[in-house]
This record gives sequence, structure tokens and C-alpha cells, in this order.
Amino acid sequence: MSRVTVPIQVEDEELIPAYATSFASGCDARAAILEPLTIAPGTSALVPTGIKLALPEGYEIQVRPRSGFALKNQVTVLNTPGTIDSDYRGEICIILMNHGKEPFVVTPKMRIAQLVLASVIQAAFVREDALSLTQRGRGGFGHTGAH
Repeated sequence: MSRVTVPIQVEDEELIPAYATSFASGCDARAAILEPLTIAPGTSALVPTGIKLALPEGYEIQVRPRSGFALKNQVTVLNTPGTIDSDYRGEICIILMNHGKEPFVVTPKMRIAQLVLASVIQAAFVREDALSLTQRGRGGFGHTGAH
């Protein structure tokens, strides 16, 4: 597995994202809060992580939900996957959404999301009068689904 060096600014060493296992693709982001934060059912909250990054050109960070939160509490990242561009230098904050029926309490330094480093390839869009034909054609939204 290859690694890319990513400069980070963080005031608390415990907030540095960490991989739970040697083969994990996502590292854990933690809540940089001093007091518990309650997210009521049907609402969202912006949760700071306390980290700022200088991603190398050609990379992004994708912010993804934690599967345990989704399964046990119906809490997810609202704009999944969120994107942190390589030219962003501000603090990474996570939008958590409580789809559950009970309030969800975020505690200080709780693992709240997964951060995945990914390569970025930009498209060079070229206008054409016609596109190549395919078997699927213009069919969308379930058009290719099996019965």
C-alpha cells in the first residue's frame, strides 16, 4: 500500500486522523468539541474536527459516514461524500445528520466520520454534436436493473 505525505495543523495530537487497521482505506476524524453536542432527530449539526490540511495537488479528501453510526443510530454525513479540495486550507468540519428517532450525542473526541484520500483527475469537456451510441442509450434511473 502506498502512502502520500499530507501536512497537517492540529492543536491536539489526539485529533490527528488515524487508520484503525493497516489495510483501512479511511482514517477516523474526531469531534474537536469541549462539551457534548446533541443533534435532535431530523436535524443536522456542523461538527469541527480541529484539523487543517495541505493536500498535494491531484488529491482530495472524501468525507464519509461511519457505518456503525448509520446502523445503530441512523446518523450519517449529510453531504456524502463530502469533498475537501487540495487548495482548501481551513478547518475541516463535518455535517452530521440525525435521521433517527432519538437525540444523538456527539462527545468530545468521538470518532465522527471517515476521511479517504483519493486521486483527482479533471475532465477536459469537449462539445460534440452527437455522442456514440450504446445499448443502454438514454435509459436512466433503474433502466438497467435486473428483475
